[in-house]
Amino acid sequence: MSEKSLLRVLAGETLETPPVWVMRQAGRYLPEYRALRETAGGFLDLCYNPDFATEVTLQPIRRFGFDAAILFADILLIPQALGMKLWFETGEGPRLEPVSNMGEINNLKPVEDIHETLNPIYETVLRLSSELPPETTLIGFAGAPWTVATYMVAGRGTPDQAPARKLMFEDPKAFSALIDLITDATIEYLARQVQAGAEVVKLFDSWSGALSGSCFEKYALKPAIKIATELKRRFPGLPVIGFPRGSGGGYIQFADAGCFDALAMDTSIPAIWARDNLQPKIAVQGNLDPMHMVTGGDMLVSETQRLLDILGGGRYIFNLGHGITPQGDPKNLEKMLRVIRG
Repeated sequence: MSEKSLLRVLAGETLETPPVWVMRQAGRYLPEYRALRETAGGFLDLCYNPDFATEVTLQPIRRFGFDAAILFADILLIPQALGMKLWFETGEGPRLEPVSNMGEINNLKPVEDIHETLNPIYETVLRLSSELPPETTLIGFAGAPWTVATYMVAGRGTPDQAPARKLMFEDPKAFSALIDLITDATIEYLARQVQAGAEVVKLFDSWSGALSGSCFEKYALKPAIKIATELKRRFPGLPVIGFPRGSGGGYIQFADAGCFDALAMDTSIPAIWARDNLQPKIAVQGNLDPMHMVTGGDMLVSETQRLLDILGGGRYIFNLGHGITPQGDPKNLEKMLRVIRG
């Protein structure tokens, strides 16, 4: 049995003190990150420089002693590796040259060519696997195919993912081909992360809440199952965390799939419902509102304790319901950790 608390929970244990880490724990709320970002230049310069990416990943571990470190990268590196132009507009987020039809999708690179672009990411994982404290679990990750596809079709983040849904309905053959390409690329990308030293992988489906009915099953659930199943076939015992953000009752479908070891819960999932409907089947992770990292105070303490009281009797990983924002205060993370760890 591993001595790493996160791996113990993912293997089925209930711990008196749950492991804790925070989505986007390496980021702009930390002054040391902001200083390094200025040195590195652009965001992609951070991602693709193993020296910088390793340092950024380690910063919150040194400061807070989280039980897990998650690779510093971005979900849109796969589209870039497939041949799409990717850049970041200051204050506005990522931009891509969109794909909108079968011809443009067919012009993307084959899956076997993605590693030429992504090799620096694997080097970062390799370095982290030797530099992290022995008690800290290393998490690799990728965006889920549906969420990645929404950016590839729209060329940017959109409020309702309408461009992707429009292509999905108007040209389902082209859209399915895009999902299949992203799925296969994600398998290879995550497999290389595991080979380099990632001990857990997580799939972020940030926009799965935009899908419903058969579309949710076809474009969110089935690709995620294919990725998790194939990775577990190649790497028996590999834990996989799913994050079908905003999918509501879709969490049950993910829990019943049998290929995920934990589900990360967004802030809309009631803790009592998760305790009664998810925890008997699977470990759960989450889901403190990230705003508490901004506001702090007594409410942070009481909400942290409430989640521990409700979910702490089962397989549980403490985390936020989404990523910490740039406005988060490191002192509030310290306060949260004092409540969790006593």
